[in-house]
Amino acid sequence: MHARRGRFGAGTTGVAAAAALVMLLPFGGGDRGGDRGGGHGHGNDRARNVIFIQGDGLGLSHRELVRLATVGKDGQLAMNTLEHAGWTTTDSADPEEAVTDSAAGATAFASGVRTYNGAVGVDADGNPVPTLLEAARGLGKATGLVTTAQVTDATPAAFGAHVPDRGDQSEIARQFLESSRPDVILGGGEDWWFPAGEPGAWEDNPAKDPTEESKGTAGNLVERAQDLGYTYVSDADGLADARGRKLLGLFANEEMFEQRNEGEGDLYEPEVPLVDMTAKALDVLSRDRDGFFLLVEEEAVDEFAHRSNATRTIQAGQALDETVALALDFAKRNRGTLVLVVGDHATGGLAIENVDPEDEGGEGATTEDGPFDLAGSDLQFTVDWTTGGHTGEATPITAQGPGAERLAGAQRNTDVHDAVLRAMQGRGRG
Repeated sequence: MHARRGRFGAGTTGVAAAAALVMLLPFGGGDRGGDRGGGHGHGNDRARNVIFIQGDGLGLSHRELVRLATVGKDGQLAMNTLEHAGWTTTDSADPEEAVTDSAAGATAFASGVRTYNGAVGVDADGNPVPTLLEAARGLGKATGLVTTAQVTDATPAAFGAHVPDRGDQSEIARQFLESSRPDVILGGGEDWWFPAGEPGAWEDNPAKDPTEESKGTAGNLVERAQDLGYTYVSDADGLADARGRKLLGLFANEEMFEQRNEGEGDLYEPEVPLVDMTAKALDVLSRDRDGFFLLVEEEAVDEFAHRSNATRTIQAGQALDETVALALDFAKRNRGTLVLVVGDHATGGLAIENVDPEDEGGEGATTEDGPFDLAGSDLQFTVDWTTGGHTGEATPITAQGPGAERLAGAQRNTDVHDAVLRAMQGRGRG
């Protein structure tokens, strides 16, 4: 684990517990399955396990913001220590917009095709396209989705569902249960699993956001999940105690945070930290003798960047990096594990600047934010936002494990899919 310094503290309280869990797990992988992977990408080129980590909205400037604020100039983020590095273009095939949204971006990663903004798991003509999660299941692997967004939001949906409109979240949930069938589904969005007027464990119209309420359109999908053998949990204690090989955890009405402007009810305190959800997913999925595919997403980087809220963007980025450290620790102990960290697009037009009273200003989405302490020093910096939307620049990708070398250098977002699929299939296939 990397030490955390500066105004953002020592990290989430669940990190030490999650790390301890990883060290104690009787991982079903290891060497038991024979020569199924080459550790850090040498020798056999087959990835037995894949941990696909996405920071939604995570551009290079966002990585640097988190680094400077948490470990300083002489420190390094876990996500920047992986052996191979490159960058990926983020273009979609939208006929009306030049810059991608998360649905098209995730579909490019998941299926290797560019599509229109808002599309999930379908091509530009609306035809379903197979995903990495489905390919992994076809190879006999366990599969999982972990996110701080709704589990039916654009990124996890693109790996486990096929709908022309990302907003059809109850249909996405139904497809999870009846089609792609991930073994582990952990995140927010309980409102989409229960019909209107029938709240689940998370009450309708909570004080922190009275607009949130159950609004599912496909019946009681939690009951359906339980009928299909899923253990359902809704809080940290339930997750810690859960047993079994199929697990559904919904830990918020909608996202697992409150994405508002700074000082206006913004909150990043997930019921279960991302690192703890990931540790539990690794515990469950690693029992499969054929390995696993796990998608992990930190959504809050994007949402708070939309709000020009650098304080919460840093917190979310730190949580993401702690989760990367956990994944790397798992990979050290389990041969044949491919870990990659990437952003689907960048958000906010973030710029890191010196403090300059004559240059501070702006309103709304273009406000100047800060100053922030540069960790380990007496210096400060500010953050300048140029937009409240997405931007079109390429995003960094770092990777380690079998096939990771294919993710180095300049590439298209669809190339990420191709490299991961080839790594799962092994040398000489597809």
